[in-house]
Amino acid sequence: MRRYLNNPIIKPKDIPDIKPDIIDATSVFNPGAIQFNDKILLMLRVQNRARETYFIMAKSEDGFHFKIANEYIKWIGLEKVKEKIYHLYDPRITKIRNEYYIMFAMDIESGCFLGLGKTIDFKKFEFLGIVSKEDNRNGVLFPEKINGKYLRLDRPNKNQLVDGPLTGSEIWLSESMDLLNWQPVRKVISGRNHYWDELIGAGPPPVKTAKGWLCIYHGIAMHYQPIYQVGVMLLGLDDPSKVIARGRFNILEPRELYETVGQVPNVIFPTGVVVDEFDKNGFAKMESEVKLYYGAADTFIGLAISTIEELINKC
Repeated sequence: MRRYLNNPIIKPKDIPDIKPDIIDATSVFNPGAIQFNDKILLMLRVQNRARETYFIMAKSEDGFHFKIANEYIKWIGLEKVKEKIYHLYDPRITKIRNEYYIMFAMDIESGCFLGLGKTIDFKKFEFLGIVSKEDNRNGVLFPEKINGKYLRLDRPNKNQLVDGPLTGSEIWLSESMDLLNWQPVRKVISGRNHYWDELIGAGPPPVKTAKGWLCIYHGIAMHYQPIYQVGVMLLGLDDPSKVIARGRFNILEPRELYETVGQVPNVIFPTGVVVDEFDKNGFAKMESEVKLYYGAADTFIGLAISTIEELINKC
């Protein structure tokens, strides 16, 4: 992938003060991304100086220069959660028919779970509920039903890091009839010990291509200090639990100063993707440009660019 020359595209100093909750934001990273009404929207993860987390929308005509809203998202229905909520974060946005679904991580008293929200206009946001039964992160919805069911990739958190949180080394496929009640289907891939993707998690929502579902994911090399990188794989169109191909190499790794120095050093965390062109059958065109929006060092937002064909070849 090729980094945008003017990275990072959004910095903490770009976030407006939204008093009394956000004053002099500490970090902005891990955005969801979507095309909406001929514009590119990002849902930003913003932290204030209390390390409280907020979602703020940003809008762009060209995908490079963004205007950031001067208000944060207030979820209708979030009061239904009976446990104390600490953080909502790392949103992924998927369009299904004419509705836009946002899946995100929720830190609550009993652990980390997946939450689901919905909007039709990116002005009013409805919280639909907690959609994982056990500790889980990195949930991403497929943009259409497959064999009559909604599908998602997710990462059950079953690995306990020393002096750290639960994490995961497997990406799973899960299914649902109603988007609210989910069942695991089977494991898709595992982390590869001793290599660049020892711990893994799904990135942006899968992209439909004629060759299969193109999926970008993150991998963590558990070196002296974790190094977060980006890879690609191709899954079966009719059965996304089938791995057609998986890249040997990462396609993006921390090299620039804004990726290696920050709140969490050496992190590239992919969460948003925008594909320019699809054919009449709904497949991404091979020559289409791909914009990947990612969190850099848990402090900034970066942009990297490729094409569908290049990414499939790297699988």
